[in-house]
Amino acid sequence: MGLAMSYLRVPPVLEGEPDPGRVARRIFGAADWRRRGASGLFELGWAWQAMHYLVTGDPWEGRQPESDVVCGGRLLTEDGADELGMDVIYLAPDRVKPTADHLASTPFGELAGRYDPVAMVRAGVQDAGRLDGAARDRFFKPAYEALGHFFNAAAAEGQAVYKVMA
Repeated sequence: MGLAMSYLRVPPVLEGEPDPGRVARRIFGAADWRRRGASGLFELGWAWQAMHYLVTGDPWEGRQPESDVVCGGRLLTEDGADELGMDVIYLAPDRVKPTADHLASTPFGELAGRYDPVAMVRAGVQDAGRLDGAARDRFFKPAYEALGHFFNAAAAEGQAVYKVMA
């Protein structure tokens, strides 16, 4: 199993700190960050790249706002991943709202046709070989809907989204 992705909704300024890199180090430098941020946490887990593929049609690339659902944003930890033990991607509040709107206006049925585990394996999607035919409706459909609720809540509160890969 490869990397797993978690999302955290955070105010754009945290305890007077506006710099996303310092905010990330403050939050994710604490061993109990998941428990402390539980009310704003969403776990996509190991299926992050498969979800990105479903949303964009590509394992890594895509246009905004589609790509912002999973892989889009600013990598904050290129030099700090060793410090935190994870990569952190920052999505600013001005990109959260269009992402939320995209999720709200794009029903899962529009993406479902991209679900093809064999094609996903050929494209190099992480852990696509673990997928079966039932995972589309059993896992990805509810996860996609939950991402929509997560981004909608972040947009409604003017929050940033931090995506953690560990």
